[in-house]
Amino acid sequence: MIKETSIIPGDSYCHLSQTEAFSLLDCGEQGLTNAEARKRLKKYGPNTIRANAGNSGFRLFLSQFKSPITLLLIIAALLSAGLGDVVDTLIILVIVLISSFLGFWQERGAANAVRALLKLVQLHCDVLRDGVKIAIPVETAVPGDIVILAAGDIIPGDSLILTSQELFTDEAAFTGETYPVEKNAGILPQDTPPAKRSNTLLMGAHVISGKATALIIRTGQQTEFGKISTRLAAAAPLTDFENGIRKFGYMLMEVTLLLVIIIFAINVFLHKPVLDSLLFSLALAVGLTPQLLPAIISVNLATGARRMAAREVIVKRLASIENFGSMDILCSDKTGTITEGKVTLKDTPGADGKHSEKVLLYSRLNASLQQGFHNPIDEAICLGYKKENTSYRVQTEIPYDFIRKRLTIQISNAKENFCITKGALSVILNICSRVEEANGKISDIAARRADLTARYEELSKAGLRTLGVAYKTTDPARDFTKEEEKDMIFLGFITLFDPPKANIAATIRQLDDLGVKLKIITGDNAQVAKSLALQIGMKNPKILSGTALQKMSNTALLHQAPLTHIFAEVEPNQKERIISVLKRAGHVVGFMGDGINDAPALHTADVGISVDTAVDVAKEAADIVLLSRNLDVLATGIMEGRKTFANTLKYIFMATSANFGNMFSMAGASLFLPFLPMLPKQILLTNLLTDLPEMSIATDRVDKVNIMAPQRWDLGFIKRFMIIFGLLSSVFDYLTFGILLLVLHADEKTFRTGWLVESVISATLIVLVVRTRLPFFRSLPGRYLFGTTLLVILFVLTLPLTPLANWFGFIRLPVSYYGWMLLILAAYMVSAELAKRWFYRRIVDRSNHRVTKVII
Repeated sequence: MIKETSIIPGDSYCHLSQTEAFSLLDCGEQGLTNAEARKRLKKYGPNTIRANAGNSGFRLFLSQFKSPITLLLIIAALLSAGLGDVVDTLIILVIVLISSFLGFWQERGAANAVRALLKLVQLHCDVLRDGVKIAIPVETAVPGDIVILAAGDIIPGDSLILTSQELFTDEAAFTGETYPVEKNAGILPQDTPPAKRSNTLLMGAHVISGKATALIIRTGQQTEFGKISTRLAAAAPLTDFENGIRKFGYMLMEVTLLLVIIIFAINVFLHKPVLDSLLFSLALAVGLTPQLLPAIISVNLATGARRMAAREVIVKRLASIENFGSMDILCSDKTGTITEGKVTLKDTPGADGKHSEKVLLYSRLNASLQQGFHNPIDEAICLGYKKENTSYRVQTEIPYDFIRKRLTIQISNAKENFCITKGALSVILNICSRVEEANGKISDIAARRADLTARYEELSKAGLRTLGVAYKTTDPARDFTKEEEKDMIFLGFITLFDPPKANIAATIRQLDDLGVKLKIITGDNAQVAKSLALQIGMKNPKILSGTALQKMSNTALLHQAPLTHIFAEVEPNQKERIISVLKRAGHVVGFMGDGINDAPALHTADVGISVDTAVDVAKEAADIVLLSRNLDVLATGIMEGRKTFANTLKYIFMATSANFGNMFSMAGASLFLPFLPMLPKQILLTNLLTDLPEMSIATDRVDKVNIMAPQRWDLGFIKRFMIIFGLLSSVFDYLTFGILLLVLHADEKTFRTGWLVESVISATLIVLVVRTRLPFFRSLPGRYLFGTTLLVILFVLTLPLTPLANWFGFIRLPVSYYGWMLLILAAYMVSAELAKRWFYRRIVDRSNHRVTKVII
């Protein structure tokens, strides 16, 4: 029988002993069985802070009706039915339902596609099941699981620590403080404040250093993180594109409300039926509002995410695709992106600079016996030593952390007990008071420090990453502590190299051609960084060291950072500052990181990029995860991001050109015609038909010119586009009115039929013009866009000849009208093409920088 976690008094469990906790959760030191874990997963649900999405499909469908204008239209239509006009009401409601279903269908498909992609970069945790350590998806962890934690791991649930060793966690999500929090196994009073519960771990925090085993007490929404998740989610910052879309929506809403009020008031003043005038005004408002914009954006982003996934780029947050396309600076570490990522042991010289087998042995012991965070350096050292060292056992370990910058293990065999420390050379020298010479003699390090430092600089200039190794005899009766890391004996150097990738110079040039400047941020010293820069073709690279950066004010850094190629000897907390300053300088900044301390920088960047092999905390913080750690993959992803951005903007340009112009023309015509230029059901049909081709815009081709430079959202540009092309559309609309009224002397039904046919065809054809800045015959549309455009044109031409014509109030048109319409459409297309050429030439002439604000 599984005991409920709620039987633990209150929210506290820090007072429980291991035995009590095991008893309450009906588990033991061997962990759960797989069968028991499956039962608990079914009972407690997935370990996620997201609410149950069981009814999300229904909620998504209802969200299609959240527009107040749509709701008012439905209410007015029902009122009309109450007054006897049932047929028109049914037609209006059917059209609204069809439009809403199309939006729902598109958004639902996009959401399902994104869920499938996110499974590719699922987080895992190590737990004990049936006494065996296995890796499971974090979402399947349950209360009673024993989780095994190491540096970089996300904590999968609120837990009680069972064992710990030099354990430090980051609980900034709860405390707001960025400094590490020390944790230990033990028992505390039940009323201990949450901030002082040093024997518990919270879901949403992560391990900075050390290791531990812990018993999961609560998962999912029952955790502290789950309880505050709503507030945290609300605080997520919007991207530039999301802000732009919101402002665009506000602008359309203001124009729409103003128009509705004016048109309704004037029509009532002209003694036209009040209810018909209200329905007409509301239908006009629906036509002005790009109802499908949310669906179009979702589909475009999901389609882009699928294309990027095919190129090994997984998008976790869809809105980041636009920032990905806008990115003009990419900050990255060098290991695995610039270099092969295969660290190789070069040599282990002693203090005299010559190869030392003792240095190699001690390095191997330290690397192979440590149980903390596994890394390429330790793997390279282990591969470089061919002999076995099974006679040694570990007595204690002080894991690596980014403050000490070293790793110490205390080991022993039958004859001796000593500790070995390896780490950054400057750090190792600072904790050493003596040095071991080649002949085994121990001497004072003070006289040798200058020689050792000079040798380090010489190795660094050769492009070798250099670490230091030290040791010290220890007392076998007690465990060594980090306070005793002093007065050690310096033994020698570890030199490693990681060659640059063969094609990296060409890849960097490709990024440069795309308008993306690469900046390397590395913890290696300036000499190693400069050597690498010269190898990959950077001429006279400007290098800024972490020490210089620390002394520099933000104002000075604001000028220096954009000009710097390499930031060397950088502390983890300085990465965030560099990215913040680059953003303040007006750049869209991407950061590629995979380390434990990269999470703050990944959050700060406009686009956080990680790799599938990264530590959990880095993958969790990233917006985009690469399945292959390769800048070629990144360059391809950038181009796909720009295609998605461009196709999303196409819909906005289409909605603000012919559609907008048609609705303005209709509003104006209602003021001088003795009848309404279109019935409400006809306006809604026009809106539905013109939206259909635009739903396929996600699959449209994108011109090369739109891919080769970063793109930025610019509402002012869109306003100018709307005014110029909307007015141009209205000019030809009024020409159509003239033909219908003055040449053909059309009655109400003929006018409405002729006007609908011309407005739908012109709105669908103009899509082919405004979708590209090139002449439309030089940039062919995608097959789905072209196909739906033809289908809509054929449908609207045959509509007056079908039984549907009677339902919508249409009649057959005179043959002569089609000739006049053909002339008007041809003139409209030519005029739009000339206006487009003038418009873009004027915009480009005003722009003196490479970053294109908006290119369709």
